[in-house]
Amino acid sequence: MKTILGQSVALQPALLKQALTHRSAGKKNNERLEFLGDSILSLVVSEWLYRNFPTLSEGQLSRLRASLVKGETLAEVARRYQLGDSLVLGSGELKSGGFDRSSVLADAVEALFGAVLIEQGHEAARQFILAVLKPWLDKIDPETNLKDPKSRLQEMLQKRALPLPEYRTLSESGQDHNKHFVVECAVPPLGLKVISEGASRKRAEQDAAGKMLQRLPSVLSS
Repeated sequence: MKTILGQSVALQPALLKQALTHRSAGKKNNERLEFLGDSILSLVVSEWLYRNFPTLSEGQLSRLRASLVKGETLAEVARRYQLGDSLVLGSGELKSGGFDRSSVLADAVEALFGAVLIEQGHEAARQFILAVLKPWLDKIDPETNLKDPKSRLQEMLQKRALPLPEYRTLSESGQDHNKHFVVECAVPPLGLKVISEGASRKRAEQDAAGKMLQRLPSVLSS
């Protein structure tokens, strides 16, 4: 048994290593497991929300699900359980800080979900995912979570008579079918800046807004 994402799970060593191996480290990496994990994660979270929030509409359930399965949340999961220390990365990715890059961490979490599905079956994967996500599931509040991070950040700043956040695209790379954006979110009066990335400018901005929301409470209360 291994402790993975805070849970005791039996996985074959080779499968566990593959789930933790980034594509930069070789051909036997976690991309296929990530694909599988993404699917089971969406299904498990969808079912949990359906059962726990019987009065919400399909659109509301979809937005709640998006807040739980997005890369920002999965990266939080990885950091909570210090998953970055266990990742297998290529030298270039390692030197560039890939062990703490949100997209790399999120992919590894999904790959681990996929590995548990392959090794233990659907029910074990469901229980594992719900146990790992319990701290986030417990915090679900439809009144708050149905608003996207950019909207919540804007409201928080407006309530304190602060100007709106400023978003700036730092870089854009990749082919049309595989774009990569790096975006900065800044609140100049507070001297705050965060940087995030994503497969679209919108996704990167939402991720950056989420990071800013995490930093604001400590700054505003000081």
